[in-house]
Amino acid sequence: MKKLAVIAIGGNSLIRDKHHLKVEDQYHEITKTVKHIVEIIKAGYQVVITHGNGPQVGFVLRRSEIAYEHEGLHFIPLQSCVANTQGAIGYQIQQALTNELKKSKIPKQALTIVTQVKVSKKDPGFKRPTKPIGQFYDDKKAKTIKKDHPDWIMVSDAGRGFRRVVASPKPLEIIEMDMIQNLLDNKCCVIAAGGGGIPVVENKDGSLEGVGAVIDKDFASALLAKNLNADLLIISTGVDYVCLNFGKDNERALANITKKEAKTYLKQGHFKVGSMRPKMEAILWFLEHGGQKAIISKPEHLRKSIAGICGTHIHG
Repeated sequence: MKKLAVIAIGGNSLIRDKHHLKVEDQYHEITKTVKHIVEIIKAGYQVVITHGNGPQVGFVLRRSEIAYEHEGLHFIPLQSCVANTQGAIGYQIQQALTNELKKSKIPKQALTIVTQVKVSKKDPGFKRPTKPIGQFYDDKKAKTIKKDHPDWIMVSDAGRGFRRVVASPKPLEIIEMDMIQNLLDNKCCVIAAGGGGIPVVENKDGSLEGVGAVIDKDFASALLAKNLNADLLIISTGVDYVCLNFGKDNERALANITKKEAKTYLKQGHFKVGSMRPKMEAILWFLEHGGQKAIISKPEHLRKSIAGICGTHIHG
């Protein structure tokens, strides 16, 4: 029986830099990433791919704002922005991965599931928004935006500038879980829970209703990996290794650490909110709920990482 890896691709990793923001630029980055994912498939893994959408949701929201300001068109609800980006990014990954599978003569197909994820109406995240979305702004631009949008909450994000933050409730249930498993059973490469999934709440009559929030894609990926009994959770990001004292003279890369060590470093404040902290918290949740191993690494080092010669490996 093949091993299963859940691979979480960061939304920021799909955008090379501020000069390459177009949809075509994003697809180009995706074509590079899927080559490495195919290498994991060649190594004997089934894969489920998740992805972030922070910058992309910001773009959709901004287009909506401009359309409202200049043409009086209605705003797009945040949950619809998540659905929009989930379908659009999923389509690009699906197409690029299917093309790469054909080139490698691997008889598999990639399929995207527009995924809903249930959250609680009483989740404290709705009272204390923390999830960064959209692009980064310098201090001057952030103050201008705050003046134009007094209801927005803007925070400094890991020293890279200011970003808007919104509610980020914890994922409780993946609604389309059975269909994801069915596709895996039929040897498909599945793209699911994009952007953390579309957040929905359950009403008293059992009906589902979308809510304006963004679920952290790493937590949703951890939940997905746990539900699928995945052998490996991989979080692909923009660094070779997780580091202690990141950006300081005494910076130290971590290659192999235990769950206990990861908890200690987290408590010591080595991992910043909006950057590495949610990734480590999601991995610890996965390991504490039956997971055995997780890896954090750059997309281009995925094959080396599963071979144990690159990336940060966290063991249960």
